Amino acid sequence: MPRLRQIPRTEVTDERTLRLYDHLFGERDPVAHPGTDTGTRGDWWTVFAGSPDVLRHAAQGFALYRDPARKIDPVLRELAQTRAGWARGSQFVFSQHCKSLRGLGVSEDKIAAVPHWQVCDVFDARERAVLAYADGLVLDGGRVADGVFSALKAFLTDEQILELTYITCLYEMHAVMSRALRTEFDDRDEPVVEVAAPETFKSRDFLDTGREGSRS
Repeated sequence: MPRLRQIPRTEVTDERTLRLYDHLFGERDPVAHPGTDTGTRGDWWTVFAGSPDVLRHAAQGFALYRDPARKIDPVLRELAQTRAGWARGSQFVFSQHCKSLRGLGVSEDKIAAVPHWQVCDVFDARERAVLAYADGLVLDGGRVADGVFSALKAFLTDEQILELTYITCLYEMHAVMSRALRTEFDDRDEPVVEVAAPETFKSRDFLDTGREGSRS
């Protein structure tokens, strides 16, 4: 379950939040009866409803990137969002935007290759530039190499690059928040934990082995 309290329908007083609940869940209480059309629990929405202003601001961001006024190709946008989800380790963001790519008609080969795009030949030069840029934003914290940016500028206008930058960073933020609050598919146990040693193991055994190895 999420780390923050979810807001049941009976406690929603904000009209915009209630409209979002109606749109996503119909007349159901999404806390008592979770689930969305995309297969998620829907608890991202019920957690964010704890602050109607924050939920409204987030929803406005979703509307912005889907607005027909956007100049960036939706496929390029979704490639970057999907890669951001993968790179930041958010199963929720990655999974949802794989679905978005599929909805835009992107091939299954390309969707499957997003995690290892660097060694695949299914992407064209423009797509590779976008994926490399997404890695620079997410994995390198915005330290984008000149060569990557030059490749991007060969295909995109300044306005398109600004949109791509904003949207990709927006979804990195959502990936980080989803993991921190353990919403949706990011409600997972920490995978990096100590694996217990056998009962016969003693610390001096380990140290002795290390000294022997250093002498060999």
